[in-house]
Amino acid sequence: MIDPSGEDVADLSVRVVSTIAAVAAETWDRCANPVSLELTDPSEPRGERHNPFLSHAFLSALEEAGCTGPRAGWQPVHVVVQKANGDVVGVAPTYIKSHSQGEYVFDQGWADAYERAGGHYYPKIQVAVPFTPVTGRRLLVVDGPLGEAAATALCAGLDALRTQVKASSIHLTFLTKPEWDMLGERDYLQRTDQQFHFINDGYADFETFLAALASRKRKMIRRERKDALANGITIEHVTGRDLTEAHWDAFYRFYMDTGARKWGRPYLNRKFFSLIGQSMPERVLLVLAKRENRYIAGAINFIGDDALYGRNWGAVEEHPFLHFEVCYYQAIDFALSRGLARVEAGAQGEHKLARGYRAVPTYSAHHIADRRLAQAVSDYLERERAYAADALEAYAEHAPFRRPEPEQD
Repeated sequence: MIDPSGEDVADLSVRVVSTIAAVAAETWDRCANPVSLELTDPSEPRGERHNPFLSHAFLSALEEAGCTGPRAGWQPVHVVVQKANGDVVGVAPTYIKSHSQGEYVFDQGWADAYERAGGHYYPKIQVAVPFTPVTGRRLLVVDGPLGEAAATALCAGLDALRTQVKASSIHLTFLTKPEWDMLGERDYLQRTDQQFHFINDGYADFETFLAALASRKRKMIRRERKDALANGITIEHVTGRDLTEAHWDAFYRFYMDTGARKWGRPYLNRKFFSLIGQSMPERVLLVLAKRENRYIAGAINFIGDDALYGRNWGAVEEHPFLHFEVCYYQAIDFALSRGLARVEAGAQGEHKLARGYRAVPTYSAHHIADRRLAQAVSDYLERERAYAADALEAYAEHAPFRRPEPEQD
């Protein structure tokens, strides 16, 4: 047990588990994806009814495959809040980190500055979904009257854990705006950035979406989609029980090719994909490109109740615009067919803007124990937030959608 520092957390206690297997899947998922949540705003993840990355199945697959663990520098120390009778009312996917890889919110500059000044930045505490910049809740609490107290207890538990393991800092990345606001009130440093999401404004299908674009962008997308398939390429969607080990073999070749070029050492191994194919196939969509009866490219997507999450892509043949077709246009097509509110296509990528994706803010919160480093980072983040706000405005000005006709006098 961890002493939550005497804060008013009702009748709750906090403990840390070294593996998610110590928490029953139903218990974890009751906190991670409460069934009573309702979508409030298609551009905001706060009302996500089911986020597959927060599920027990996804996080346990990372652990079982060895993608996370002490050797990977992602040591699980999941924080769990429970009532006196043992009922779990809150969890946080938490890791002790010995590096800053696989996070997509970059703090290496902070680490370098602190090390040069004689400090030790690592270990640090990371509350996140490993290896993917997916938005969503990070303080996972049951829906109901205990939710606020459970979130407070999780924060207290994180503070106590940081002290116990002598970590320099606590980082919660890609969390929701309400969590960001709450942590700001607890003196966490607040950071913002942006991603590009496709927002479904009630489009019936892909053609309806195209009709909302400016004429030049509409023609560009139609040309790109045609050219992507010009060399006899066909597209397959594979999901659910149709997923086979042969599909995973093909996709893993693509993933390794791209991952080796981008990161040097890809984060996920072959076993991970088999595990999620067994435990959560209905939440996985593979978009595969085939030419001459051979798979040549593919992208993996995860299916939420309100969003489609495009993640990794790879190819063993180069074809014009095939990346855009497999990763972006097919994702939009699928999301519209399912009535999903948005598509999250991962980090970075201003080129997504011209293809109907919109810039949206992302949030992270950071607690740094050393007041000197905290002050320096706080000053930097104040300037960075202003820059991020300006960038969002600029991206909105360059959105590819048709402008309203000016009113006539």
